[in-house]
Parts: sequence; structure tokens; C-alpha cells
Amino acid sequence: MRQRRWVELLNDYDCVIKYHPGKANVVADALSRKERVKPLRFRAMGMTVQTSLHDNIMQAQQEVIERENLKKELDCVDELRKLIFDEAHKTKYSVHPGADKMYQDLHAFYWWPGMKKDIAEYVGRCLTCAKVKAEHQKPSGLLEQPKIPLWKWEQIAMDFVTKVPRTSSGHDTIWVIIDRLTKSAHFLPMRETYSMDKLAKLYINEIVVRHGVPLSIISDRDSRFTSRFWQSLQKSMGTQLNLSTAYHPQTDGQSERSIQTLEDMLRTCVLDFGGNWDSHLPLIEFSYNNSYHSSIGCAPFEALYGRKCLSPICWSEVGDNRITGPKLIQETTDKIAQIQQRIQATRSRQKSYADKRCKLLEFQVGDRVMLKVSPWKGVVRFAKKGKLTPRYVGPFEIIERIGPVAYRLRLPDELSGVHDVFHVSNLKKCLADETLIIPVEEIQLDENLRFVEEPLEIMDRKVKKLRRSRIPIVKVRWNSKRGPEFTWEREDHMRNKYPQLFDEEVVPNNESQISGRNFSNKGRL
Repeated sequence: MRQRRWVELLNDYDCVIKYHPGKANVVADALSRKERVKPLRFRAMGMTVQTSLHDNIMQAQQEVIERENLKKELDCVDELRKLIFDEAHKTKYSVHPGADKMYQDLHAFYWWPGMKKDIAEYVGRCLTCAKVKAEHQKPSGLLEQPKIPLWKWEQIAMDFVTKVPRTSSGHDTIWVIIDRLTKSAHFLPMRETYSMDKLAKLYINEIVVRHGVPLSIISDRDSRFTSRFWQSLQKSMGTQLNLSTAYHPQTDGQSERSIQTLEDMLRTCVLDFGGNWDSHLPLIEFSYNNSYHSSIGCAPFEALYGRKCLSPICWSEVGDNRITGPKLIQETTDKIAQIQQRIQATRSRQKSYADKRCKLLEFQVGDRVMLKVSPWKGVVRFAKKGKLTPRYVGPFEIIERIGPVAYRLRLPDELSGVHDVFHVSNLKKCLADETLIIPVEEIQLDENLRFVEEPLEIMDRKVKKLRRSRIPIVKVRWNSKRGPEFTWEREDHMRNKYPQLFDEEVVPNNESQISGRNFSNKGRL
């Protein structure tokens, strides 16, 4: 009936009806649409505004006008400014604005000499803003580069590529070891569950046997590299371990950059040739070492052995390439000097580029700084706050300067599992006057962050007989995750380093031993 009524009404007009889809009719009158939702009902929110601030301002102005206060400093003025700042910055209706926003909000109602400077200092001393506000400045700390090595495979860098798809051979990790001079590398497939014994054998068979014992190793703070077994092994061979600072992977930039190239080559081989990635790893290592590197101006193979590698693309050699005797030694020495000059030129260029994007920042021993926690993804969790976690924690006191861009902090006992040396890019000067009580009970550290092996108890003891001496040794049980659980150590060394193991130890006399034996025999009967 309704449609018939509308048809009869439209017959009186000379018009043409055209169909227009509803989706295309974007300019339809909203009033002609049928309401599908109920109208929202609003409740007026009551808000009580304190009028004490206005009364305080009027009272302060009245006191200034009085004749006896014209030449006196009124403490109430400073207190009044602080009250204004607190109302405009820390209340629920302002929620910690920045210095510029706070000044624009206040200068229309208040004014005094140096007002903008006072607001900037007040906001800079706000501890809550220091914890949660993001920095929109250049990263701190200029680029610091290690010294150029003097010879091949004397100074190396290493890192692990983990979480790789497990192959049929059980390999799920790649151990990347790189020479910092020639840029030659070894990619060793392994399992993530390898013990430190297997890693030590792999290291000796693949690196020490081929290139000799290195003088220094740069690596991150992986639990394998910080383990007592690995440190003892390198100390016995005379190798210095240079570990990175906490949460600063740029320290081992050589390994990180090589790993990026390695992963790209692995993806390419798996995509083009298929199969397991560990079957392509030897040829990937060959291709990597036989490719041109811009930093040294040649291929790592040529820098290492003094001549280019024969590859399938080299069908024939032109000329006589045989060099023997003193000429070979002289040419190798000249190439090393040339490589060092090229590396120095490349480093100077890289440093000039990097320092343009960074700023110089230095601290003094005793300064209080805030510590950035945003890089600790997956390591530090603040209860259930998730994305709302603060960007900084602290303040902490600087107790030592380690090099030009690293500092040692005094951390609380609750953060004892975190390495206490940090790069300057993870620090920010704390200007707040009040002392922060750090809610460390909300901070949860990952157990695999930094594992330190400690002795648990002494299981046995004996005397090692040498030709002219007797050395007492003890069998120690460790809380080891990767290395051996039991080891024999010198008793005097253990007493100096872990005296608590010997505090409760009581040496039984002969009578107690006899009585113990009699008691045990009686028990057996």
C-alpha cells in the first residue's frame, strides 16, 4: 500500500526515476536514513575546580604592594610559582606537557621575568618525564673503532646465528668467525645444544689448527662466551676476550654485518637450489671469501694467501703468476700494508658519516643517569604494562668510566644479572632533585640473559703428585648449563675465589671417622 501511494503521488510530476546504488550514494541526506542505533545519552561530568590558586595569587600580590615588603624577597613568590607549575604539569588535567606547550598554556595568564627559562628547567627536572618521554635528538656517543690488526688472524670477531631451520643433520645454528684484517670468514654449522667441550674442539680444529692462536676476540655477551670454561680456555692460550657492553650489539659490528650478508646468501641458495641450508654452507663460504670487499680493495682470499683464488669462471691464467722465495714474502708484506691503508681510509670515511648523526656526550664519576630499557626487548618486562612500560629506569650512579664511550653503573641487587657496563647511547643525564625509589619488584629479568657459573659444593679432594711438589686439588660441582658439571680445581685457587665453600667444611678427626664407621656398621647390622 505504501508503494502504491508513492506511485500515485509521483504520477502527478513529470520526472524520470533512475536507480542509484546505496554504496555510490555517498552524499545522501543523513536525516532521510532510518536510525539503526539508539541515540546516545550523555551524563554531565561534574568537576570541582579548586579556587585556592586564585586566592594565593591575590594574597601574594597584596603582600607585594605593602610598603614594608617592597625591598624584601618574598619566599611565597617562589612557592607560588611552584604551585602554578605543579597545577599546569602534574595534575590529571595537564598530564605532563612539554616545555613549549606548558609555556603557551601559561603565558596568557601569568608572566614574570625569565618565565620561559624557569618552565624549561622545571620540565627538565621532572622525573616522570625523564622516564617516559621519547628523545627526539641525535644518538649519544661518537663512533669509536678498534685498532687495525697488524697481521692475519691475530684479531678476530665471532657470533652465533641462531633460530635457523633445523636440517636433517640436526644443525640449527651457524658459528660465524671473521678475521678483522683480511675479512676472511668461516661459517661452521652446529647445534644450539652443543656443550662447551664440543665448541672448544670445533674452535681448535677449524681456527687454531688453520690460522694459529689469535691474540684477541671481539664478541657479544652470549652465555657461551661469558662461561667460565670458555674464559679459562682462552686465558690458557693467551687470547684476550673483548666482550661488548650491555645491549650494544654495535660493538661487534664486523660480525653483525657479515651475518647480514650470510643470511642473504642462504636465502638465495635455498630459493634457487632448494635442499637443506647446511649443504650450501661450504660453497657460500667459498663465495664470500672469493668476493670483492670494498674495505680492503680485494677479495679476502687474495688478502689472506697473496693471490687470487682459481674459480670456475677463471678458465685460464694470463702470464706467469708463479712467485717464489723473497719476492713472495715481499709482495705479501706489501699487500698487508696496502690493506691496512685501505681499511684506515674506509674507517675514516665511516667515522665522518657516523659522527654527523651522533652527538658528543660525556659524564663524570658520581653523576646520576637514567638507563634506557627500550632495547631490552624480550629481556626485561615490567609486570603487565606491556607497551606502557617506561623508556628509562633509574637514576643510577656512575662509579667508573670504561673507555671513551662506556660507563659502569651502580645497579641494585635486583639487577645483579645485568652487566653493569653500558654504552653512552643507553644513558641520559638525570636532572631531577628527588630520589627515585625504583620499583624493582616489578622488573622481571629473563633467566637466559646472562648466566654466571658458580660452584655449588666440593664433592671430593685429593693430592696431585708431581716430581718435586704436591698440589691439593678438589672436585667441584658447578651450576653449569653448557660446560661440564664436575671439574677438578686447585684448592688454593678455590679458597681465594670462593671462600664460602670452605667456611662450613669441618675436617673430621680419626675418632670421628672411627665412630662413624662403627655407627655405619651397626646400622648395617
